[in-house]
Amino acid sequence: MAMLGIDYGQRRIGIAVAHGGVAVPLTVIDSAGDDIDTERIVSMANEYGVDRIVVGLPRSLDGSEGEQAGRAIAFAEALAKRTDIPVDTCDERLTTVSADRMLREAGTKRSKKRASRDAVAAAIILQTYIDGMKV
Repeated sequence: MAMLGIDYGQRRIGIAVAHGGVAVPLTVIDSAGDDIDTERIVSMANEYGVDRIVVGLPRSLDGSEGEQAGRAIAFAEALAKRTDIPVDTCDERLTTVSADRMLREAGTKRSKKRASRDAVAAAIILQTYIDGMKV
């Protein structure tokens, strides 16, 4: 099953893809507004032939959903209205922290870290979703 993972942010959106159960960072796009962003993501989903789109749901450490979680849910719903591809959400607590740690351990330069962090976070979100399916 092929899937697209999304780390939704108001400024940048990280995107990852998985074929065969392994998520890899794909790209980061600068947000141009939800209507344009959903069109771009649906286009990518079609280009990569994905069967599912997974949007990260930023919960607080205590599990509650704040303002950004509400935005992510609204974005996932907007995506679902634009495509027949199923759209799910996945808890993304601490994915940006994990992405930063992975990039630091890989010796990634600071300028490249910022550019790729959201795509790496999207890959972590997507891999978490995939791993949860196997349980």
